[in-house]
Amino acid sequence: MTHAVDIAILGAGAVGQLICRQLTVAGMNVGFIGRSALEASQQVLSFTPLTSADDKQQIHAIPYSVPILTADALDNIRLVIVCVKAYQVLDALSPLLKQLPNQCHTLLLHNGMGPHLALAPLIDAQANGRGLSLGTTSQGVLRQAAWQIKQTGQGLTQLGHFTGAELTEHYRNALLAAIPNSEWVDAIVPCLWQKLAVNAAINPLTALYQCPNGKLTEPDFSEMIKGILDELVMVAAHDGVSLDQSFLHDRVYQVIRLTAGNFSSMHQDIAHQRRTEIDQINGYICERAQAHGLSAPVNAELWARVKQLAV
Repeated sequence: MTHAVDIAILGAGAVGQLICRQLTVAGMNVGFIGRSALEASQQVLSFTPLTSADDKQQIHAIPYSVPILTADALDNIRLVIVCVKAYQVLDALSPLLKQLPNQCHTLLLHNGMGPHLALAPLIDAQANGRGLSLGTTSQGVLRQAAWQIKQTGQGLTQLGHFTGAELTEHYRNALLAAIPNSEWVDAIVPCLWQKLAVNAAINPLTALYQCPNGKLTEPDFSEMIKGILDELVMVAAHDGVSLDQSFLHDRVYQVIRLTAGNFSSMHQDIAHQRRTEIDQINGYICERAQAHGLSAPVNAELWARVKQLAV
């Protein structure tokens, strides 16, 4: 069965499993890249679909099977979707680049920013039909066990080209057909900055103050959120990305209200003593500021405080 797989997912977390489910349902030949040769060649997953608030029917989990690919069995892969944590991207993907065929395209789909800048030269150096696309998704999904997820919310998914050869029309259309409420955008980097703004405002504050997202509507947080966004807009402008500050402000508060009862991923990482993605969120803003000879003191303080908390 694995010989027919031409789309591989690297990272079997909540988002990776959700994308896998959506591609599988759409009839795509998709598998996960295993971490070791000892993993089973097939894995049974469990998916519980999203239900509406007024749906009184009991929804049962849906089992399905997906191939697990070893690193030496990737000759047929034409698209690899990277869904690991941002700080894992380079370590997880770099060893595989020499195993993937020249025609293979890479799509990064993770929170935060930064890995695309380090990965682009590696992709460009191995031209021969290789290319890199970037994406962001706000679909809600909860990982209940190692191979069990539950979809908790709908959301927009945006994908777009970044460098190298462009993703073929076949795979681009396949992704858009499989992922609900998805779109291909001509300029993906501004979309990533917009998502970064939401993460930069919500994640560190909910982690530091150990609160649900909704608490950030309180006046005590307004100046700090404004400072985060002021610095982000300034840094993005120096990176050649023009952002509408009032739009970002409204968007951040819209997400806060829509997810008022939720606990952010960074809040959960701190609660469970896991490494956070602060380096690729507020840390990325600070690093890009430094690259332009600027300072971002509000983001720098949050970056340092979360790093201390995560020790």
